[in-house]
Amino acid sequence: MKYLVDGMNVIGTRPDAWWRDRHSAMVRLVDLLERWAAQTGDEIIVVFEQPPSPPISSTVIEVAHAPRPRRDSADDEIVRRLLAEPKPGVIRVVTSDHWLSDRVYAAGATVEPAAPFRTQLEGD
Repeated sequence: MKYLVDGMNVIGTRPDAWWRDRHSAMVRLVDLLERWAAQTGDEIIVVFEQPPSPPISSTVIEVAHAPRPRRDSADDEIVRRLLAEPKPGVIRVVTSDHWLSDRVYAAGATVEPAAPFRTQLEGD
């Protein structure tokens, strides 16, 4: 399975004061996604609205960002990537954003809600 993950949407599923240190929250999410991808063999692309600073790299998953940071730019980047796929039906987008979900379904892909996905990542 190939996943496109709405990074900040997944991070925002836990009121764990992530907003005080966004970068650390992004690093934690990438770490969780790396471990999960290593276990499942799934291809994962996590998309953020802007490039993490300092950069976050991974040899297991792709850490991506929108070309121009602005509100909903990660959503637009997810849809752009989805529409570029020859078989969007094999892609699952992780988000709880209803507007993005509507766009994903219209493109022929599936959606997995962010909170249950994060629970699965954390092994709760």
